[in-house]
Amino acid sequence: MRSTRILTLAILVGVGAGLGGCFGGGADVEQHVSTVSQGQELADLKRALDEGAITQQEYDKLHQKILSRRY
Repeated sequence: MRSTRILTLAILVGVGAGLGGCFGGGADVEQHVSTVSQGQELADLKRALDEGAITQQEYDKLHQKILSRRY
C-alpha cells in the first residue's frame, strides 16, 4: 500500500515537471539596461570608428540601433 502511494506520488511529480516545460519559454526577450547616456554611447561609437576599431558599416548599424532604442 505504501509503495503504491510512493509510486503514484512519483508519477504525479514527474508528470507535473514534464508539463511545466511545455508552457514556458520559446520567446526571445531582449532587455537593455544602461547607466551610460545615449550621447555617451554615440560618442564612444564615433571614437571606435575614428580609431579603426570598427568599420563604417558596423558604425552605421550600431548608430541606428542606439538611436532607435527606447529609453
